[in-house]
Amino acid sequence: MRALLLLLAVLLAPATARAVESDAVESPRARVTLAAENTAVAPGQPFRLALRMVLAPGWHSYWTNPGDAGEAPALDLALPDGGAAGPLALPAPTRIPAGPLMSFGYTGEALFPLTVTPPASLQPGRLYTIEGTARWLVCAEICIPEEGDFRLDLPVEATPRPDPGAAPLFRAAEAALPRPLPFAARAGFEGRRGALEITGPGLAPGAVKEAFFFPEAPGAIESAAPQPLSLRDSALTLSLARGPLPLPDHLSGVVAITDAAGVRGAYTLSVAPGPMPAAPAGLPLWQAVLLAALGGLILNLMPCVFPILAMKAMALARHAGAGRTALRAESLAYAAGVVLAFLLLGGALVALRAAGIAAGWGFQFTAPAFVAAMAWLMLAVGLNLSGVYAVAGPALSGGRGSFATGLLAVAVATPCTAPFMAAALGAALAMPPAAALAVFAALGIGMAAPQLLIALAPNLALGLARLLPRPGAWMERLRQALAFPMYAAAAWLAWVVSVQAGPEGLGWVLAGAVLVAFAAWALGATPAGRARWIGRGAAGLAMAAALATLPALSGTAPAPRTEVSGEAWSARRLAELRAEGRPVFVNLTAAWCITCRVNERVALETEATRDAFARAGIAVLTGDWTRGDSAITALLREQGREGVPLYLLYPPGDGAPVVLPQILTERMVGEAVAALPRPPARPLALPLARPDDARTGSAMLRQPPPLAER
Repeated sequence: MRALLLLLAVLLAPATARAVESDAVESPRARVTLAAENTAVAPGQPFRLALRMVLAPGWHSYWTNPGDAGEAPALDLALPDGGAAGPLALPAPTRIPAGPLMSFGYTGEALFPLTVTPPASLQPGRLYTIEGTARWLVCAEICIPEEGDFRLDLPVEATPRPDPGAAPLFRAAEAALPRPLPFAARAGFEGRRGALEITGPGLAPGAVKEAFFFPEAPGAIESAAPQPLSLRDSALTLSLARGPLPLPDHLSGVVAITDAAGVRGAYTLSVAPGPMPAAPAGLPLWQAVLLAALGGLILNLMPCVFPILAMKAMALARHAGAGRTALRAESLAYAAGVVLAFLLLGGALVALRAAGIAAGWGFQFTAPAFVAAMAWLMLAVGLNLSGVYAVAGPALSGGRGSFATGLLAVAVATPCTAPFMAAALGAALAMPPAAALAVFAALGIGMAAPQLLIALAPNLALGLARLLPRPGAWMERLRQALAFPMYAAAAWLAWVVSVQAGPEGLGWVLAGAVLVAFAAWALGATPAGRARWIGRGAAGLAMAAALATLPALSGTAPAPRTEVSGEAWSARRLAELRAEGRPVFVNLTAAWCITCRVNERVALETEATRDAFARAGIAVLTGDWTRGDSAITALLREQGREGVPLYLLYPPGDGAPVVLPQILTERMVGEAVAALPRPPARPLALPLARPDDARTGSAMLRQPPPLAER
């Protein structure tokens, strides 16, 4: 008997779990039905229907505003006399790129609900018949209009009878619909540029990962144009581009906001366009240029640039017997390489920002493939200095070699951030492109300033060079010794990859290093003449094999970092700790950031600092930017920074954080902790009050409202 009941339960389970649906209209591209939330309707009692569309892989349909091309679905219902139907509601769309065009619509499954109200004169015991015709457009590489007829026969009863199997379907349909925006919004335009600004609690940097505005009216806003996102405390701004059609009196549409946890919420808004929202005040251009030049000069003293300084020291020794012209030419070539590299890097950052991609100083080091390539480059330079091979043509000597050395210096300098640089870079990337590039050029001029000084006063440099012994065997020994800073840099970069991509990533880097070493040996071992081409061919094949391993690094899993104390940073955890009234120290760091590593060793991970944090009750949160993180990038932007390190000390309560210097000492940290205000004394709990309840209530009051229901 039990076996028979179990068999009946299995057989009946699909019927009870499935919503009341019409016969399906099917094609190789889509399957469409009309579903009802009730198995029986009641006179005068509204109920919901949904046009349910399941699209084949690679096919999509369209929203109200389809973007650059397309058409939204439509449903025409034929109801018995006295019945009424509301409009078809469309869920929040997604962006669907197609070459240079952009569509707004749906892939996978889409649900389009509407409300039907039957007449109050219905008689129980009869059938309520709904017939309808729907039209929809599906596109992939081609677009095909489709349509279908649907019918539902629902019994009429005294009270409506909901269908339990339909409840999940209609919950999903309701969750996908945009809700009214709970924040204030305004939009403004100036020429072809525009901006949409949304202000409200919970929109702080670090809480928002992505946002996009879908205009309801086609043509007024460019569909394919990126919408760069900027965040500051309680404010979100999206840059917009005007389309070919005039702006409507009210700019209506849907803004989709994805929070740091990856939860996407969609909200409707309608605002009257006005003047362009004012951007937050930043540094004037002259101050940013001055700070950039000072930061570039100090960058020469940062650990990242030590391998390059070793190469320049070798060049100075080589010039002991050289003339002024040769010295000036090499110095200017090096300076040109440095400035050009900074301009290229600045242009890449500006272009990425314009495309809506979050990128900051040192962003390329968040990619394990780039770090691996840099490790191999350091190894190749070291092998050259060790005499394994010699480079013909643009070698590491002469004007072309000095120019290449300047490019290399900037490439290896990006993991470090010198004092004054952070403020200058933060201001630069909020400026127009020309002004931003001027700041990056100033940064390059600052870094190249010692070489420019040599070019202006070559006699002074030659005088220093003449103090060295005459050229001889010692120079060869010095050149070979200077290879070891390069090997050390390669080893450090390989360790960075091990943090970013785990043991598997380190294995790929070491395999590539063997191939690079073989290529160097092949170049150096083959004699001149026809055999030289054999060596070059073997070296080329080895390098091609090494480069072929780089894509494998993208799919590897990062190794957990255990050497830095504290909990993992998140905007939510920070809010929880601050709601408890605790001071919080936030350390934004990265494995490839030499400045970060030195600060952690000498100032943060010391016994004195740990004791100071413990006495003050400070919670430590560590944000790891090793492989990039959009929430950490947003927090960096909030503080006007474009790279790590960043150290924030939040006082008890709701005060603004203290930003500590980028070069830390144990004393600096201790003084900052000692300057924290003391938390107010807790009042005695009344007999009828429970301290746990009071604390929980305080935490709830200080929590920002969620952007989307979880």
